[in-house]
Amino acid sequence: MTELVVKSNALIQASYTLGLVEQRLILMSIVGAREVGEGITAETLLTIRAQDYAALFGVEKHTAYKVLSEAVETLFNRRATVEVYDKKRDRTRPMAVRWVTAMAYEEGEGSITLRFGHEVVPEITRLEENFTSYELEQVAGLKSAYAVRLYEMLIQWRSAGKTPVFEINHFRNQLGLGVNEYPVMGNFKARVLDAAVKQINEHTDITANYEQHKSGRTITGFSFKFKQKTKPIEQEKTKPAKGSNPLSGVKDWEVFYQKHKLSKAESMDEFSKRIRKEAAEGTFSLNPTD
Repeated sequence: MTELVVKSNALIQASYTLGLVEQRLILMSIVGAREVGEGITAETLLTIRAQDYAALFGVEKHTAYKVLSEAVETLFNRRATVEVYDKKRDRTRPMAVRWVTAMAYEEGEGSITLRFGHEVVPEITRLEENFTSYELEQVAGLKSAYAVRLYEMLIQWRSAGKTPVFEINHFRNQLGLGVNEYPVMGNFKARVLDAAVKQINEHTDITANYEQHKSGRTITGFSFKFKQKTKPIEQEKTKPAKGSNPLSGVKDWEVFYQKHKLSKAESMDEFSKRIRKEAAEGTFSLNPTD
């Protein structure tokens, strides 16, 4: 089954600080939220199991139990700064919102239960023009929270293959860096930027590089170019082996959904169930343009 992460571009562009484990739990929760057939609300409780975390991210089960129990102490207090509509002022303005409004570690079950904040729910459950999607497996191999954030920021511009210039201070905020973290540009590039790009190139479906922009001798921002890694056409045309995922070759789920949905009324969840069923029955197969 394709584990599709969907975030609004506004949420991707938001400024927030999350550790690697916290990022992973948020992403697993987003996938879980989309897989709840009846949809979710700010009252829906979602469960993440330690054994699923261990399998997805390649860690020992005892490590997964430990990080889940520790996350309950930190993730509940994490906030993101997003644009929120103020009805009284009839405009949007930046406000701090909680990722989750309830969270608990289930003793003896090796799992956590959480509930997303009502500002976050609509930003992760739709698939529209201003939303970005990717498969969770693409970030499973990333070992840095900065790499996960940078990957999301890049694929928001997947159709163009390049980004605008990210102004340095805003860029640092989006990566989740504090004012006193890596203030020296050389350290920032070596410890954050170069390390993140290296992981992305080694473990995801894209290869990226960046260009630095200056005002005089001062670096004022960075822009990125990236491209999709190519797969052999023979592999895409070969019938999947029994038990494998026949849709694993999909490059861009947003484009794939728009191209193959039956009608505007077919939701992403309905589309996903139908297309997986057809692929499993052999009545649907990928072509190189997917």
